[in-house]
Amino acid sequence: QVQLVESRGGLVQAGGSLRLSCTASRSIFSFIVMAWHRQAPGKQRELFASISHDGTTNYADSVKGRFSISRDNAKNTVYLQMNSLKAEDTADYYCFGAPRSWGQGTQVTVSS
Repeated sequence: QVQLVESRGGLVQAGGSLRLSCTASRSIFSFIVMAWHRQAPGKQRELFASISHDGTTNYADSVKGRFSISRDNAKNTVYLQMNSLKAEDTADYYCFGAPRSWGQGTQVTVSS
């Protein structure tokens, strides 16, 4: 079973930046798509960033222009660069490898 391990999140001030990483226990080439989801308190988990095999990226409108997803195949790692963070970005962040592999989640709190 593949393991996905996210880096630790943390507390960031509004307007600040944070980078998360997600490292797989095997080659990320095995995943058709890798993505980041997040779940805010009292809300459903939502997909907001994805990157496909060929490097094509997609973003939810809520993060477009502020967040960037990338992958380093040699390191079996996917990154999420988050800039201009807002209080509404506060959530638990989860790495996902299609079709069914999830990381354990990491908490990101943005203080206003």
